[in-house]
Amino acid sequence: MAELPTIVFLHGFTNSGASWAPVIDGLGQRYRCLAPDIRGHGSASSREPVTLDAVIDDVSRLAPDRFTLCGYSQGGRLALHIALALAGRITRLVLIGASPGLADPAERDARRAADERLAAALEQMTIEQFVERWAQTPVLAGVSTEIAARARTDRLRSEPAGLARALRGLGTGALPSLWKRLGELKLPVTLLAGERDAKFSGIAREMAPLIPNAQVEIVPGSGHAVHLERPDAVIAVLAG
Repeated sequence: MAELPTIVFLHGFTNSGASWAPVIDGLGQRYRCLAPDIRGHGSASSREPVTLDAVIDDVSRLAPDRFTLCGYSQGGRLALHIALALAGRITRLVLIGASPGLADPAERDARRAADERLAAALEQMTIEQFVERWAQTPVLAGVSTEIAARARTDRLRSEPAGLARALRGLGTGALPSLWKRLGELKLPVTLLAGERDAKFSGIAREMAPLIPNAQVEIVPGSGHAVHLERPDAVIAVLAG
């Protein structure tokens, strides 16, 4: 029997691998789906160090020689770094609400400082307190009550100290910009963004001309978390 093609899913900040369940369930038995908890999150809350190199190594060890990589938000940014580090092993890249980072050093320094302030505040909160605060983040607004409840349950799987380490080690301010390296991506890349997510829809359209084989799909009826709000659209892309 032929081996099933593998898809590795990388979740966003505050989420866990379980957040991909609507997509994985919809793909059925056609794929081998791997959705690990990234260091600092869920079952990997206490894993250290929380660094880009460690996450790249985790995915390299978990995945087979050839696989599709799909990442959302922070997981999408990590997926870009992984696709460059493991060039030749990844057959396709699907990014949801993702960015190559901040190109301006001053802007990156400011974001790193903001992430440090949030990490320090996180360490003084319970996970319940932080989850309530995080749910008010503007980019996550507009989801249904049902989706918000599922997202809350997923976020409660993590611990404040782990999320603080993830901010410091994997946050937008911590990682280098990849804008100048997008042309190195030789594999097919699909950039997904929700129509209500003006920020990341714009970023996707800016990225596409810099990637040799990229396409942009703006998903109607969705905000930032396309895989939660419109899992059918993500399933269609991955299975297409």
